[in-house]
Amino acid sequence: MRKEVWFGLTIMAAVVLAAFILLPSPSMMSNGHLGLLMLALVVVAIMLGFPTAFTLMGMGMVFAWIAYRSQNPGLAVQQTLDLMVQRTYSVMSNDVLISIPLFVFMGYLIERANLIEKLFKSMHLATARVPGSLAVATIITCAIFATATGIVGAVVTLMGLLALPAMLRAGYSVQLSAGAITAGGCLGILIPPSVMLIVYGATAGVSVVKLYAGAFFPGLMLAGLYIVYVIVLAKLKPSLAPPMSAQERHVPLPAFAEIVSSTISKRVLPGLMGAIKGKRNAAVPMRTLLNHLFIALLPALAVVLIMGTVFLKVTAPVEPEVPEGVVAMGSAALGTVGEETADAGGLQEPEPESGLQEPPSDEATQAPAASVAAETEAVKPGALIVAEPVAASERVPAPASFWIGLVSCAVALALFYAIFSFARLEIFKMLLGSFFPLAIMILAVLGTIVFGLATPTEAAAMGSMGGLVLAAAYRRLNLGVLKESVYLTAKTSAMVCWLFVGSSIFSAAFALLGGQEIINTWVLSMDMTPVQFMILAQVVIFLLGWPLEWTEIIVIFMPIFIPLLPHFGIDPLFFGLLVALNLQTAFLSPPVAMAAFYLKGVSPPHVTLNQIFAGMLPFMAIQVFAIILLYQFPAIGLWLPQLLYK
Repeated sequence: MRKEVWFGLTIMAAVVLAAFILLPSPSMMSNGHLGLLMLALVVVAIMLGFPTAFTLMGMGMVFAWIAYRSQNPGLAVQQTLDLMVQRTYSVMSNDVLISIPLFVFMGYLIERANLIEKLFKSMHLATARVPGSLAVATIITCAIFATATGIVGAVVTLMGLLALPAMLRAGYSVQLSAGAITAGGCLGILIPPSVMLIVYGATAGVSVVKLYAGAFFPGLMLAGLYIVYVIVLAKLKPSLAPPMSAQERHVPLPAFAEIVSSTISKRVLPGLMGAIKGKRNAAVPMRTLLNHLFIALLPALAVVLIMGTVFLKVTAPVEPEVPEGVVAMGSAALGTVGEETADAGGLQEPEPESGLQEPPSDEATQAPAASVAAETEAVKPGALIVAEPVAASERVPAPASFWIGLVSCAVALALFYAIFSFARLEIFKMLLGSFFPLAIMILAVLGTIVFGLATPTEAAAMGSMGGLVLAAAYRRLNLGVLKESVYLTAKTSAMVCWLFVGSSIFSAAFALLGGQEIINTWVLSMDMTPVQFMILAQVVIFLLGWPLEWTEIIVIFMPIFIPLLPHFGIDPLFFGLLVALNLQTAFLSPPVAMAAFYLKGVSPPHVTLNQIFAGMLPFMAIQVFAIILLYQFPAIGLWLPQLLYK
């Protein structure tokens, strides 16, 4: 047996021995104390490197057998096996989890479409005049690419191969370069479509659709804070991020642009429209002018399309409520009284079938039975009740926030076209070939989810198809790429699904032993305010991010925190957004800072791990500041879900 395994078993035995010394004597120790011991052993085993999913399953089954054996030794084995089967089936029957392999497959395909190199070059030119332009372009590229893939390791590795050598050649600080790459690459677990949000939604029973809508602006806020930090640092200390020279910023213009800019105007819209209207330049074909005018108007058309869609959504008429028990006559409203309707379109995890509770007493079942009998007597089965015809609702007025957003977009467009020169038009054309195909696919996937046109699973299927189309369009789709993407998708999805199974068995055993009840009693006995509880929870999650990864924190500790939220009146959606921001630290905090190890694996030999860790620390401080901002201004995360879903 390997030395590491013996060392791990020795440490776990020491923890068990210490627990029996510190905890009450066996005669006084309850099952709840065994639950806390199980939680401590799982954390120690994971920190020692044991596989998380199988550690959770193994610990859960062993301690569930101990709990059942204390009640009925003869049935302990059978009850433990039943619990394992019930929990596994409950997890695997959750429709939301289908979207995980589809989103992962989409990410691997886009990663292999070789878009990131073109995207980084065009972003670098677009931000050439900004202080710290290379680091800014790196963060923007990471944010866009992380949104498309959601795979932190892939983004950090690719940007380490592409951006790190470019920044080091330009004289950038090693710490700043490493921090920009690792922090930007981790944005994929926050900005939708994020696998982490799907895992949290399934664990906490929160709508994934609302989580996606709520995480959009916090993700952009965090990326914006990174960019502001880089710009301020480059302005105060230019030696850490030297500016680009004028020669490096020069963009060669095509012949028609040279003619139009020198004879009419250097700005795109006045120049092209003047050339089309006056026909002063016979050397410039009209078709070329019209094509470039259409390209120049694409940002305005995109804003009109997006704001028009938002307007239709926010002014949609409110559906009239049909009284309970009334069935309206119509093509889709004919039925019998007593039929149950499905809720939420399968976007939330179904209620788990624990099988651990005692059957209800006879008195508890007689009252519902009597009420059902009375309702059945009042309305016989199969009887139809025709509702009064309801007049069609008119559209509701658009809220003030929509008009503020519309005016802001109009002002931004006016400023954009005021500085839109022919040199910037060439950069914009480069972005069209790298960024906009990716952006259109991302917006299509997110738009169909956020606006309720498709469930996350359906949108993920369309995203996978979009990934295939993009890879084929850039001539990167072949049998080898497809086989590798399918293999990596199966590997990642299997890890997530086994984590869910292990977490479900572990949480069932933890609840069976009474560990959750002990924690609830302890927290409630402190008589904390909601603010104090929120601070305590976020501090605990922040500290857990140092030794553990986000998957382990979500599947192990979220089931402990979630039951306490109703007592303090905290919205699970808002709590999830804070947790999503907080879990950014799990990839940046040593010793288990996976982003640092991804970057170290592809960095030059002179770049040390300590330099990478030092570069990540300022960005961790920015993450903490972002959490404080979101807590102080909840509308950053809750405004969009409230606007779209009223």
